[in-house]
Amino acid sequence: FNKSINSQEGYQWLFNFSGLFSRLQTSPPKVKALSTSQSSHQVAGPVWNLGRLNHVAIAVPDLEKAKAFYENVLGAQVSEVVPVPEHGVSVVFVNLGNTKMELLHPLGNDSPIAGFLQRNKAGGMHHVCIEVDDINAAVMDLKEKKIRILSEDPKIGAHGKPVIFLHPKDCGGVLVELEQA
Repeated sequence: FNKSINSQEGYQWLFNFSGLFSRLQTSPPKVKALSTSQSSHQVAGPVWNLGRLNHVAIAVPDLEKAKAFYENVLGAQVSEVVPVPEHGVSVVFVNLGNTKMELLHPLGNDSPIAGFLQRNKAGGMHHVCIEVDDINAAVMDLKEKKIRILSEDPKIGAHGKPVIFLHPKDCGGVLVELEQA
């Protein structure tokens, strides 16, 4: 904004904004169900449910540097480095109170994170993880809905719980991890 706002304009803007805010608080928007012509994916049935966002995973080229940034610069509570050989990564968890970030670094040259970092030298967001109440029911349901799962069966993830990954091409370009709650 290059234009300065005088007091009267500022009060008018604040009045309009607060009026909008109060309308949003008192009358939630109506949500229409998607028709099948708009989406090829159906809504989860009563067999399993999505839970909370567990974490956002960030691939980093230098795990110690990234750990130091979140701990020393931003003041976050971070874990020690945790090797997870089953997934080919070393992980640092950054606790954000309402969720976590998971800093990922390759553990060996065959790591999927090594390939990601070859394409994205500075690192970046790798995946989001959402909890589910029944991962086995989720797997069966998603397979029926033709959502590709990147492994035949759930594997044990960095939190010691079963996880699966959904193909990003079936999830709007985002790699989605589902974790048993």
